[in-house]
Amino acid sequence: MTSTERLPDHLAGLNPAQREAVTSLNGPVLVLAGAGSGKTRVITHRMVELIRCGTDPGRILSVTFTNKAAREMLERTLGLLGGRPRRRPWIGTFHAYCVRVLREDAPRLGYPKGFVIHDRGDQESAARQVLRDIKAPTGSVRPADLVRLISRWKSAGLDPASVYDVIENDLEYIAAVAYRKYQQLLRATGAMDFDDLLLLTNRLFREHPDVLRRHRGRFDFVQIDEYQDTNRPQFELIQMLVAEHRNLCVVGDDDQSIYAWRGAEVTHILRFQEHFPDAKVIRLVENYRCTPQILELANRLVRHNRHRHHKQLQAVKRSGAAVRVGVFATEVDEAVEVVTDIRRRIESGAAAPQDIAILFRTNEQPRLFEDELRRQKVPYVLIGSRSFFDRKEVRDVLAYLKAIEMPEDDVSLSRILNTPPRGVGAATAERLLSEALSRDQPLWEVVHLPEVLGTLPRAAVRGLESLTNLLRTYRERFRNAPAEMAETLRQFLRDVRYEEEIRRQYPTPEQQEQRFQVLGQILDWVQQYVERSERPSLQGFLQDTALLGRENENEKDEQLGRNAVRLMTIHAAKGLEFPCVYLVGMEEGLLPHRRSIESESQQAVEEERRLAYVAITRARDHLTVTRSASRTKWGKRRMSHPSRFLYEMFDDWECRDPFVAEAAG
Repeated sequence: MTSTERLPDHLAGLNPAQREAVTSLNGPVLVLAGAGSGKTRVITHRMVELIRCGTDPGRILSVTFTNKAAREMLERTLGLLGGRPRRRPWIGTFHAYCVRVLREDAPRLGYPKGFVIHDRGDQESAARQVLRDIKAPTGSVRPADLVRLISRWKSAGLDPASVYDVIENDLEYIAAVAYRKYQQLLRATGAMDFDDLLLLTNRLFREHPDVLRRHRGRFDFVQIDEYQDTNRPQFELIQMLVAEHRNLCVVGDDDQSIYAWRGAEVTHILRFQEHFPDAKVIRLVENYRCTPQILELANRLVRHNRHRHHKQLQAVKRSGAAVRVGVFATEVDEAVEVVTDIRRRIESGAAAPQDIAILFRTNEQPRLFEDELRRQKVPYVLIGSRSFFDRKEVRDVLAYLKAIEMPEDDVSLSRILNTPPRGVGAATAERLLSEALSRDQPLWEVVHLPEVLGTLPRAAVRGLESLTNLLRTYRERFRNAPAEMAETLRQFLRDVRYEEEIRRQYPTPEQQEQRFQVLGQILDWVQQYVERSERPSLQGFLQDTALLGRENENEKDEQLGRNAVRLMTIHAAKGLEFPCVYLVGMEEGLLPHRRSIESESQQAVEEERRLAYVAITRARDHLTVTRSASRTKWGKRRMSHPSRFLYEMFDDWECRDPFVAEAAG
């Protein structure tokens, strides 16, 4: 390009590596995007470049891992295109893409098109039922543990028949038996869990080549964000979709692969060139986030990992503050001095509360920091605390809506049989569920059988008739007036006397008002769905809710919007950045975590090192790393050992003590 030629506007602000990634359109492309290197910018500008070069926007598929990332990506792309094109790229999560496929073709696998998506609470209810059905020994496998095991197996691509090859003990054998019953229960009730969305889409494509051809033929270009976080089913899905045109661009950073515990396999990005030998590899190493001092530590740390793509991040920023290290006698001292330092920063005007994050490895660590933040009256928020979707009122209302839309969903129907009380006590509910199991029929069918109703107390029969009539009536109302969903739900809650139940359960006006506010939030949430949807429906709302609820985005965004110090795990902090970060608990057993050390697995320790790398690169301007010399464990004070990562980052970390001197003075 000559000096007189002018770059298109969307390319003008890119650095050379970003520009190369954006303009490399055909064939397999691997973009190694280091922390803070402008990854999202590359993805959005690349879509614009594809469209500028003549690609129909509707022929572009761009997949990411969260709804929030997908929304931001779409908004940025539309902004760069300068308007609202008639056709737009399909941008969404893996799970959203799979739902789109399965809504068309789930009957090929024996599922209804209107299948229900089970959330975590529904999964645990189903797990509880199957453990009871197989008469699992009391206390052997908890429902939550069964759900976790099943998810782990599914993330590895294992179906109920193949898990027996990997089970290691008697408890896992019980779980394997329950896994088969769990899948049978979900299929019988027309339900899928989140992992099923991926597994069943893959199965659909493998068993029905005509379906694969149809879906493969819809896109000419595929982009995958956060490729280092893909699990095996996601990897297999991508391979099938791009097998013919091979126009695949993946963007990610192997140094930020920290989700092995939920099935992510870093080997997918490490071996990309083995899967696509002709792949073009582009490295984004200019970091726009961190100071040179912070990046130096990050680079020194992560180069100790043997299994990685070589890259050295380079700071765009000029020199900044020195990284501080704090060593304290006890974990109490660590919390006191960290919070004191934070309070001084805020009081001096050096930082606002929302500029500061305290990052920790385990969920047990924040309690002392919370206590001290309260004591020193520093505003804070614990990110990732109780989800809005876990509140009883939300779960009750969603169960009602699921039962209205899909009455064969036993999990939802059983939750609301006697909520609010309608004469169907625990014993009656148990009899009905046992009857449904023995007859191999959905609970919805059983509660209509005269021979079953004749064995129940009269009050229970009246209650069941009232409930089933109400569900049928409102099914028609929701379908006939989808644009009035919020008002229909308001009327339903009135008819089901849910507000009366709140007044009965909670004696004080304050408690009642809190619950009524939750109901108001649900109604607002429904109305917002209607306003943003071209064709609103109850099924669509429940689908959106299931996908959103898994990510817990609303709560996280609401918490991040407050002017308060953030307390969060390193995992929760990925994708975020803060002017000032305190990385606490840098000790063997915490970071790296005890499990990774005891496993004697190099891969496990390398993932812990990547976690530390992610934590460090959340800091824009100021980084403080702390540890305590001793901790109380099981009621006894024990000495702690410095994290090996301290030695890898600093030649002289024990001498770098401006923070120590201040704390000890």
